[in-house]
Amino acid sequence: MYTKSSPHTSREHPEENLTYEFRHASFTDGTTFPEKKNGRLPIMGWNSWNAFGTGNNEQLTKIMADKIVELGLDKLGYKYVVLDDGCYLPERVDGRLSNEPVKFPSGFKALANYIHSKNLKFGMYNDIGTNLCAGSAVGTCGFEDKDAESYAEWDIDFLKVDNCYYLWDNATFSNPENARYSYAPAVKGVRIEGEGINLTFDAVKDGVLAGKRAEKTDIAVTKIGTFDGTNTGTTPVGDLFGELHFTIEAPSDMEAKLFVDYVAGKEEGCGEWLQVAVGEGKNEIYFYDDFVNDGAIKIQLKKGQNVLRLMNHRRQENVLAAYGAMFYGLQKAKPDNDIILSICEWGKTQPHNWGHKLGNSWRILNDITFNVGRDGDPGIGRWFEPGTASITSQYNKAVVMDEFAGVNKGWNDPDMLVIGMNGVDSVMAKTHMTMWCMMNSPLMLGLDLRRVRKGDEIYNIIANKALIDLNQDKLGVQAKRVWSSMENENPDTTYITNNDRADILVKPLAGGDFAVSFINLSENEVADLKIEMSTIQKFLGKKLTGKYGNSFEITDLWTGEKSVQTSTTFECKKLAAHHNYTIRVSAKC
Repeated sequence: MYTKSSPHTSREHPEENLTYEFRHASFTDGTTFPEKKNGRLPIMGWNSWNAFGTGNNEQLTKIMADKIVELGLDKLGYKYVVLDDGCYLPERVDGRLSNEPVKFPSGFKALANYIHSKNLKFGMYNDIGTNLCAGSAVGTCGFEDKDAESYAEWDIDFLKVDNCYYLWDNATFSNPENARYSYAPAVKGVRIEGEGINLTFDAVKDGVLAGKRAEKTDIAVTKIGTFDGTNTGTTPVGDLFGELHFTIEAPSDMEAKLFVDYVAGKEEGCGEWLQVAVGEGKNEIYFYDDFVNDGAIKIQLKKGQNVLRLMNHRRQENVLAAYGAMFYGLQKAKPDNDIILSICEWGKTQPHNWGHKLGNSWRILNDITFNVGRDGDPGIGRWFEPGTASITSQYNKAVVMDEFAGVNKGWNDPDMLVIGMNGVDSVMAKTHMTMWCMMNSPLMLGLDLRRVRKGDEIYNIIANKALIDLNQDKLGVQAKRVWSSMENENPDTTYITNNDRADILVKPLAGGDFAVSFINLSENEVADLKIEMSTIQKFLGKKLTGKYGNSFEITDLWTGEKSVQTSTTFECKKLAAHHNYTIRVSAKC
């Protein structure tokens, strides 16, 4: 595969000879790439996509930067101005990225200088595939080192990298048959030949399934791979892969031959790429990692019991390798760089499992809206919509992903804010802002800021410092759902897509305070929501850093009203549809 000194991927085949840090076994060992800068809080800023789609240009970008300063949003933390898709020439010039000359006549370096002159940060966009999502044939695949040099020359501070047209998985817009790379074939059985052993196993009768993805049919084990997390419906919690295991008793240390009886395919659940290993974690030894064939696979067995693993973790490993190439390209191009890498592959390869290695954040689903705006058209956002394109769809998944986030990991990204778009009223917008702040989500504005006046309704929502302080709290602990009207036992880990409910979230804060948010997702008023301090402590434990008695100062984070209560029950008498009641709680000694 590529090396740190020559970081670029191949357009001919998936990366070969993956090292341990790119293997699935390393995802849960708690390590990040040594070069990654940890300790960052979620970023805040403005991104061009929801406001203008591919219609953004240099003039509009400068106006947005000016408006951030004029409105004082920079003082609240909104620092990043990010160009999304539509800013490059549609083809490379001598292998390099180049600005679209009509929309960006001064070039990206000049635009970066302008934004930096405002004491703001400059961000750009690309894709790990061959093309960008809007179609331009300038994806980073195979050009990561050259593109990183360009980004360093343009003095960018942030890079959002998408996942369209990716060659080694069936990403959006890429060939659906690319699933051949991300699933093993259906396995009917295996035969092992070695000195003193000649064993035949039926996959359905004798095989043991590990993880949750693989399934047994009447004749074979299929879906040996990783769930596709692009859309709603699959929980982000737990083992999201499937493997097939066989236990082999070897009379001595030996080299043996493995023959696999299989049915290959090119579709989700049945592919052509097979990985074979023995052992687990840092002790695992790979014997095969390629397209399956009818020949013998040489394996090494130890005397005694061996667990033979047939698997395919390439859906995650290939994508991590692609993002890793850009990560190391940036390190090489600008070793002292402070460029933030935003992983935008929509949760397809479950990036909350591996994104902490190199990214500041990782998108958890497909886009929050597919009805983006244009100059003069605010576009459409939605509270609820089947699939991913709504506030609640994104929230429902992100709210159970708190254990994956943190200042030394990174942040779950449920996509840009849709505040200010048609279809999102002020009540929805307030709750949307609350959700994202409680969940430590990146706060990227996606509206035309020319529509905002200081002190108006939209401004008062996006500039709510009390809410932003939750998002930017230095403790960096994502809120945990400690109660839901639809789940009594495990509200913190149960993925719920039915919005006819209310939730209660609690977020620990530095200095011992904590925030409690009562959220009504439903279309009807709910009443008598309450949570006991003992329940909060049960779910959050040592994440709460204060000492608590039965006297508390309560601050309503939307009205600013303060009160004192001498009870360990926090409650909300009633809550209208889509409303939230969010408080900051300080213990009074």
